[in-house]
Amino acid sequence: MLESVQIVEVSARDGLQNEKMLVSTADKIALINHMIDAGARRLEVASFVNPKRVPQMADGDAVIAALPDRPDVSYIGLCLNLKGVERAARSRDGNKRGVDEAGCVTIASDSFGKANQGQTSDESVAENVAMLALARREGLVPQVTIAVAFGCPFEGRVDPGRVIAIAQRLAEAGLAEISLADTLGMAVPAQVGDLFGRLREVLPQEIRLRAHFHNTRGTGIANAWAAVQAGVGILDSSIGGLGGCPFAPGALGNIATEDLVYLLDHSGIGHGVALDRAIEVNGWLQGVMGKVLPSSVGQAGDFPPPSALQAAD
Repeated sequence: MLESVQIVEVSARDGLQNEKMLVSTADKIALINHMIDAGARRLEVASFVNPKRVPQMADGDAVIAALPDRPDVSYIGLCLNLKGVERAARSRDGNKRGVDEAGCVTIASDSFGKANQGQTSDESVAENVAMLALARREGLVPQVTIAVAFGCPFEGRVDPGRVIAIAQRLAEAGLAEISLADTLGMAVPAQVGDLFGRLREVLPQEIRLRAHFHNTRGTGIANAWAAVQAGVGILDSSIGGLGGCPFAPGALGNIATEDLVYLLDHSGIGHGVALDRAIEVNGWLQGVMGKVLPSSVGQAGDFPPPSALQAAD
């Protein structure tokens, strides 16, 4: 069992990309700053995508230009193609901070690849090999997420052997980190433990493993725990449980940062994010979004509450 894990806060990108309302640039920047204040040190802040397809991310360049220049924080920009990596590199032109990591994405199924990126899975993998090479040349941390790693909304379950083969091909291309995404939120802990266990056996130890879970069917937090038990040291989450994919019908939000922090806190696993501050950010974001957010802990709070501990003393 790991003594500590890293939480990647994805609310500013994945959390907002599927919302009908367009959150202002100022509120996105405030969200990023609030989560940094809460202890987040890796954040997915924007995506370099066609604004006509994902209008919620149309202000990505403006968000990136306003990021606080914190040497202890790493910013991730989502890249779906070579143009995306080029834009990520340009975000660092001159004296601008820009993003630190190129969050490349490849697809494990043909149908989702065509709907999401206009490519087959093999074509997506081939382009990601080139994307990772460009990221390295530009001084960006090269990392990749394998989307629909557990199941595709169009094809059903994805062969684990296919996912492992993709990961091995990308590892040969040279990268720092591989993430498996349960884009549809259909995985269960047994699948998670098995696939990450197999992946750890075949990949070089220096390649970090990361997990991205959606809570569509209520298994997200259980899957996060299974990943930790399998030795995965990096977990994505979104404050309030916001999120989803515009190209995955029925895919609801990410696991909530507050829920993940509660799980880790009460399991004795370090991570660096303060639960009380995360719950405060949840309350602020509810005001921005004009609705109650899905997070369970965001609504119920910590347990036992501080007042109960003081009374017991």
